[in-house]
Amino acid sequence: MLGEPEYNMNELFAQLGLDSSDEAIDNFVEKHQLAKEEKLVEAKVWTDNQRAFLQEEWEKDAKWVEVIDDLNVRMHPDA
Repeated sequence: MLGEPEYNMNELFAQLGLDSSDEAIDNFVEKHQLAKEEKLVEAKVWTDNQRAFLQEEWEKDAKWVEVIDDLNVRMHPDA
């Protein structure tokens, strides 16, 4: 029986179909910094499916919200 997934950055990246190693996440965040006014879900880096997942999880205040918020902060260093 599968247990409840861990809600952390590594698992979020796995859910998004991206390399979920710590190094890959750090590289992704460094490479895809967003302007202060650019919304995370509107970033051009996401596929339509990735964008939909992030938006849906955020809107329903799902268990991923804290991790998505953390990603948002990391991708907006100047905010």
